[in-house]
Amino acid sequence: MSVEKLTIIFLASISCLLITVQAQASNTRLFIDDLGREVRIPLQAKRVASLHDSVLTIPLIELGTLPVGSHGRVTKQGKAFIRGSKGLTGYDFDNSDIAFLGSHPIDIESIVKVKPDLIITTPWQKASLQQLQAIAPTVVIDFSMRSRTEVFQVLAEIVNQQQQFAILQQRYQTQIARIKRIIDTQNTTVNVLQADKGKILVWHTYFNLGTVLRDAGFKFPALVDNIQPGKKASYSAESLQQLDADYLFVTYRSDNFDRPKDAIDGLEAVFPSFCAYLQACKQGRMLIMPREEAAANSFNALVITAYNVLTHISGRPYIKP
Repeated sequence: MSVEKLTIIFLASISCLLITVQAQASNTRLFIDDLGREVRIPLQAKRVASLHDSVLTIPLIELGTLPVGSHGRVTKQGKAFIRGSKGLTGYDFDNSDIAFLGSHPIDIESIVKVKPDLIITTPWQKASLQQLQAIAPTVVIDFSMRSRTEVFQVLAEIVNQQQQFAILQQRYQTQIARIKRIIDTQNTTVNVLQADKGKILVWHTYFNLGTVLRDAGFKFPALVDNIQPGKKASYSAESLQQLDADYLFVTYRSDNFDRPKDAIDGLEAVFPSFCAYLQACKQGRMLIMPREEAAANSFNALVITAYNVLTHISGRPYIKP
């Protein structure tokens, strides 16, 4: 073959390659994830794999993007489920086309089978980024450095659902405004307690429930305000009275088939007859609620929680001594 023909073939190959690269680039955009990585993601992802159920999958569903596969949990009976999703969105593995991708760690082969065009994960999910990136563009969202609303907002940006995010946010803000209008939140103290390994576990902002309470302007005990935002702290039984408030909230794992009594038993194990030492408990101002709505990264859960807070507090008139 002559040099001229080889040159023509080479130039044609280069031209085809450039056209392919340009076509791919025109259908993608650059995104910088929470690890500082530059990831070229689809302009409009159609097959998203979500590697955290309550933090990523539920928000994606509420934004209008149904993942092709999701991380999930497994019951003692061996049934896979998306934590809190069926009660908040109506979707789960057993009634949708969302494939179960495994728990913690995720199952790489299951991800390959669903053929994603985008993978969204978190540092909590210890899957190899190199393996994930070989399957599809992979974005890492670090929920330990973002508020729940910020996680929702960045997901909306990734899947181009900013308009739906704005609608969900406006609905939530309407709920918060109603709480502020009905309750004197600036002069009402609240707190969320959870028994854990023989101590009382307290968050600066307890997920959805804490977000609603702080957004509405309620006040917290000094021990709680002294906790760094985004963090939690454990206290011994001796600090119980310092964690008291006008209104208390306690949660239980309904997805594990726990009942309110299990939350009470947990507190009793830390401090027998604990209720006698908490004014809110003694006077019937302690609400026990399912943890899924109190903790899931969900605007539906925020609205449900806001409603519970409003009815719990406004429905129990309390005059401070």
